[in-house]
Amino acid sequence: RRWPWFFESGGPGSGLYVTHDGGETWDEITHEDGLPKGELGRMGLAIAPSNPDRVYAYVESKNNALYRSDDGGSSWRMMNDDMGQIGGRPFYYADLRVDPKNPNRVYSLHGDVTMSEDGGKSFEPFLQGTHPDHHAMWIHPEDPSFIVEGNDGGMTITRDGGESWRIVENLPLAQFYHINVDNDLPYHVYGGMQDNGTWRGPAYVWRSGGIRNSFWEEIAFGDGFDAVPDPADNTKGYAMSQGGNLYRWDVNTGQGELIRPQHPEGEELRFNWDAALAQSPHDPATIYYGSQFVHRSPDRGQSWEIISPDLTTDDPEKQRQLESGGLTYDVTEAENFTTIAAIGPSPVQEGVLWAGTDDGQLHVTRNGGASWTNVVDNIEGVPDTTWVHQVKPSSHDAGTAVVVFDNHRRNDWTPYVYRTTDYGESWTRLADADDMEGYALSFIQDPEERDLMFLGTELGLYFSVDRGDTWHEWTHGYPTASTMDLAIQEREADLVVGTFGRAAYVLDDLRPLRALAREGPQVLNDSLRAFATPDAYLALMNEAPGTRFSGDAFFEGENRPYGARLSYVVTPPASDTGEAASGEEVTIEIVDDGAVIRTLKGPAEAGLNRTTWRLRRKGVRGPTTPKEAAEKPDGEPAGPEVVPGTYTVRYRYNDHVDSTTVTVKPDPRIEGMRAAQEDKLELYDRLMSVTEAATEAADRLREAKRTTSQIDDVLGDRDDEAATTAKDKGKAMRDSIKALMQEVEGKNVQGIRRDPSVVSSRLGMARFYLGSSVRASDQSDRRALERAEKRVQRFLNGVNQFFADDWPAYRKAVTEADISFFEDREPVRMPPNE
Repeated sequence: RRWPWFFESGGPGSGLYVTHDGGETWDEITHEDGLPKGELGRMGLAIAPSNPDRVYAYVESKNNALYRSDDGGSSWRMMNDDMGQIGGRPFYYADLRVDPKNPNRVYSLHGDVTMSEDGGKSFEPFLQGTHPDHHAMWIHPEDPSFIVEGNDGGMTITRDGGESWRIVENLPLAQFYHINVDNDLPYHVYGGMQDNGTWRGPAYVWRSGGIRNSFWEEIAFGDGFDAVPDPADNTKGYAMSQGGNLYRWDVNTGQGELIRPQHPEGEELRFNWDAALAQSPHDPATIYYGSQFVHRSPDRGQSWEIISPDLTTDDPEKQRQLESGGLTYDVTEAENFTTIAAIGPSPVQEGVLWAGTDDGQLHVTRNGGASWTNVVDNIEGVPDTTWVHQVKPSSHDAGTAVVVFDNHRRNDWTPYVYRTTDYGESWTRLADADDMEGYALSFIQDPEERDLMFLGTELGLYFSVDRGDTWHEWTHGYPTASTMDLAIQEREADLVVGTFGRAAYVLDDLRPLRALAREGPQVLNDSLRAFATPDAYLALMNEAPGTRFSGDAFFEGENRPYGARLSYVVTPPASDTGEAASGEEVTIEIVDDGAVIRTLKGPAEAGLNRTTWRLRRKGVRGPTTPKEAAEKPDGEPAGPEVVPGTYTVRYRYNDHVDSTTVTVKPDPRIEGMRAAQEDKLELYDRLMSVTEAATEAADRLREAKRTTSQIDDVLGDRDDEAATTAKDKGKAMRDSIKALMQEVEGKNVQGIRRDPSVVSSRLGMARFYLGSSVRASDQSDRRALERAEKRVQRFLNGVNQFFADDWPAYRKAVTEADISFFEDREPVRMPPNE
């Protein structure tokens, strides 16, 4: 049995039983059959598939040992009691596996994996070089050299019987206790993981592809818990490991300085397995830490002062963790109790500080710790001594805070979430079992819109837009998962979620939910409603380190799409059946100083829609792309990137129009970006104009080719002289058109033939020169454009000569065959080069 402060194995209910009639009756196996006398604890069992009479049992008793039966469980003998070989912590692991082909080969899963080849008499190390603490193993029933193994660090696979192992890297299964963010651009996510250290990694990256595992870096080892970056310098910060160890880390040097406070008079401090840590919102050098006391450091952990009395019940009956375990001691600090488990300094008023304990006490100070008031008795409906998991002061009012109680350790899955607005004198319940599934674990209030709240439970994520009066489960892309902690990146209005088992999630851009909280549910019923657009950055996208092509076994988290993220609501008109119509599109116009510079198409599903403008102006179709192939699903072709500035985003849906603005900012890593882009605008305009001229000429050639084919179809089987002449001249026209189009596209041959002299190559090279750098134009840029202009001019000369000299003769021949198909056109001309 396990209590929050103690656990004990064994007891009268423990035992080993066998059935021979499919479960109708059971017989207990006792010491008379070969098992040890006295109390028994946790056991691991395994039957040899190749010989069902062979059964192995890891039995916890006064002397833990491995036992074996060779007669289907009727009699047993002890085979091995060496804890170094079979494992000595049955509370955490006591699993056995038997080779499906060899009954003498047995595996013991514990801190290591060990293997016996002699039926359990002796064991040798089997799996090394992977994360310790092993809990799961599957052996292929027909190929025992194929083994899949699971441990506290993930999953490993061998195909050669353990000679070599491959660690599986594409399963996002991190178990976060806490989550945090900084203000970098892009910003980092921080969190401590169960038995896997404390890490930081990017919420998104200005790199191609997704967010790779290699982008994350470990900043502290051990069981990871809270992680707090220094607000003045986020290359440094604080991290914890089990039992109250507190470190100040430095990502530049890798140093982890132990700064855990010591009692000035030598009194033993009690720290929780997951101790309470908090950064002062008023002073970047001040941090708070919890034992049975609240400790404050004014100098980043170099010195500490105790600013509270013992805020726990100080119950000695709940301080026997050194005796914990029962038949087998298991003293790991996980049962440390009567400790402070949550600290919350008010961001509104300095000196207001909350402290909650694992034994159900909740205190507040309004004078920086000079005096404390226990307010837990003012809260109704919470069982006595229920664990205070979180206390979150409001960022809007000094006297407002929300406390999350967690009683699941006593088999109570009720969510207990309460709010005070008067420093704890009175409380209102925000959530109970009627509102959500699972016990409550985490809470956060939006720092901008006070009515918007998020709450995490053991089984999911919930949100409220009416200050907790009603709750809705968030299911869009989010799993049913233990939602341990929540953080909001204020600059970008992102919600960051740490789960226990499904890693971390980022919900980009809370602005639509803020509008819903501010204006009410009618927002979702608007025919068209545009929401505020986050700032967008003209960021250069670097390649990810390592291999470019990663295959399927390589995990990449979803990266934020590049550009301006556009959010809007539409309510499609009802169809004839009364249901909302679908399949329509929203037209999105980007407007600069009154001129539409880009037109996009966005989805028009009922409710919230999101799409992205990739920060490019309207482009032009190239000469290799026919008109009929140019209809892009998201609108017109893209041109060069816009310059930094503020743009209007105008949405059109049926007869409805709405608009907002977006601020496009330069890449902060590059100086003079705006001036460089403005310098290139004239060259880009020249390039697009010459591209349009080449495209118009190519379109005329394609149209002429279609015309000759259509005329041939009309002439059909006519074999008179006029028809024959028209057909012959039509073939000659197609041959000439083919030769001219080869100037654009190159020759169509078997294999690869890259021709840098053709029109498309010259235009592409000029575009590449202009777009491959963020600087003012240089000689190479201008020369590449001039070469493209000259090449297009030669092409236009040829096309115009064809239509001036060759095409009229063909028209005459067709006319003489009594067919009229033509219209007169002016020659295609190059744009003026001013």
